Amino acid sequence: MTSSFALDPRLQADTHTVAELPLSRLLLMDDWRYGWLILVPRQADVRELTELARADQHQLLDEIALAARALAALGSFDKLNVGALGNLVEQLHVHVIARRRDDPAWPGPVWGHSARVGHDADALASRLQQLRDALAS
Repeated sequence: MTSSFALDPRLQADTHTVAELPLSRLLLMDDWRYGWLILVPRQADVRELTELARADQHQLLDEIALAARALAALGSFDKLNVGALGNLVEQLHVHVIARRRDDPAWPGPVWGHSARVGHDADALASRLQQLRDALAS
């Protein structure tokens, strides 16, 4: 990985680190209403998926699948949304969101739906542990 990698300040402010994967930092969005993970390849100055080397593109796809399996450990969901928009945060990052028909934003996008509702300390610790256990199994 590039030694000059730095997480975008907006991602830093809105997330909690779950794990360091081979390519990416895996983050949990601080909104308890959604199973919402974000993968950020630890490479400096990368904005687009197509800027990654081919092997890294494949690794990122593997990490998206791993994130999806970790989200499944949190409970069932109706649809898995995977997206890399980058309109507000230019640093390449991929959202992996477990959507449920009863979530507040369904069927629309979670982005901009409403203000985040952060985890309380106990819920955050529990969710992080569940995700880390799922990654380890």
